Amino acid sequence: MSTTTVDAAEEMKVHLKAARDISEVAEKAGRDFTDEERGQVNELVAKAKAAQERAKQAKGDAAVRAAIADLDGVEVQEKSGSFRTPSGLIVPQRGGKSLGQLYVEGNEFQELMHSAPGGHFQKNHRINTRPTGFSSLTPNRGSKALVTGVSQTSAGSLIEPDQLGLRVGLEPFQRPLTLRDLVTSGTTSTDSIEYVRVTSITNNAAPVPEATASTQQLTNAAGGYKPESALATAKVTTPVRTIAHWIPITKRALSDAAQMVTLIDSFLEYGLEEELEDQMVAGDGTGENLEGLANVSGVQSQAWDTNRLVTTRKAKTKVRITGRSQPNGYVINPADLEEIELLREDTGAGAGTGAFFFGGPAAAGQAPTLWGLPVVESEAVPAGTAYVGDWRKAILWDREQSSITTTDSHDNFFVRNLVVILAEMRAAFGVIQPSAFVEIDLSGEPEAGGGGGG
Repeated sequence: MSTTTVDAAEEMKVHLKAARDISEVAEKAGRDFTDEERGQVNELVAKAKAAQERAKQAKGDAAVRAAIADLDGVEVQEKSGSFRTPSGLIVPQRGGKSLGQLYVEGNEFQELMHSAPGGHFQKNHRINTRPTGFSSLTPNRGSKALVTGVSQTSAGSLIEPDQLGLRVGLEPFQRPLTLRDLVTSGTTSTDSIEYVRVTSITNNAAPVPEATASTQQLTNAAGGYKPESALATAKVTTPVRTIAHWIPITKRALSDAAQMVTLIDSFLEYGLEEELEDQMVAGDGTGENLEGLANVSGVQSQAWDTNRLVTTRKAKTKVRITGRSQPNGYVINPADLEEIELLREDTGAGAGTGAFFFGGPAAAGQAPTLWGLPVVESEAVPAGTAYVGDWRKAILWDREQSSITTTDSHDNFFVRNLVVILAEMRAAFGVIQPSAFVEIDLSGEPEAGGGGGG
């Protein structure tokens, strides 16, 4: 039976541990093995040796690894430090390498390149790789247009002898991604997650005197009865959703490894993370959308009050008092943060002509704070809206963090020498205590003048 190096090694360890356990029992008793124990130990040692032999064969046998990958539907990365997700996806540790680097250095891509001498694919060459999984998507940077190896406006001008790939990245088309690092991260091996929210409590705790009468009626003040409190809960189910996109490229462009790294890291990977961040904020929970913070029932709201500073401060208080939580950050659109940081004191020369409240240009470059809390800029939050809360109570569960698949089986791509590169991930998002968050309205009109306004 075909097996992986990891599986065979684990089987060997299981047999050896069982043999050691029997040996330790005999040693502690100060005796030799019984006939039954001796037979068991010999059998376990034989099984361990057989597993060890299978591990050696699997380690150097590419055909075995390919067979396993065909069965699993997933590329097997037999690398030190790799692990298998609960869903069965083989995930190599990055070791400082990007998603694109891991893909082009992996078995699937290397075997594909070996099948094309000199990096040239024949017209009848078929391409259909198995999905290759990778660990968490650390945002790099990623519209849908055909990438070729001919046009000067596409990949052709990018194939250079030193394999530098894209000389100018895709950063002009991308925004910084920040929310994943703010919320709590988790993993799941299922397609839905159930958890319990506390919806209300009734605290009737009170001092209770010692009973001085045996009458059992609850209205008897001398009966020593303890008051009853209540706790209401609701079960919440959060489904795992799939986020995916693909790009078409030519077979010629596919042979440029450096370009492949850039396309995967700076476009496909980034695109997944950007959509995930948008879903975490604005997903409406219908269809295949996640339920984002803006649509979670129970999230508090703070209406515009006087100016931006007053409004954001009152929202912080709501988290503390109504939400019974300790806020640990604001998430604000860059345009609104600019308005806040440009606020100035009033002076005799006129309103809003004095010193900047937040340090002005001299404070530029420092991590922004507001009312003692860190501020995270995010374009996923629309201008005129902000959030404050205890972000530890928002959880992002990764089901399968990413996979890359290459195929020419889409549409008529085979006869056109085109290939699809598909990236997809599966994740769920939930807010375990909605009252720990406040949505802030910053769309009010600034006061005339300026000092403390805006």
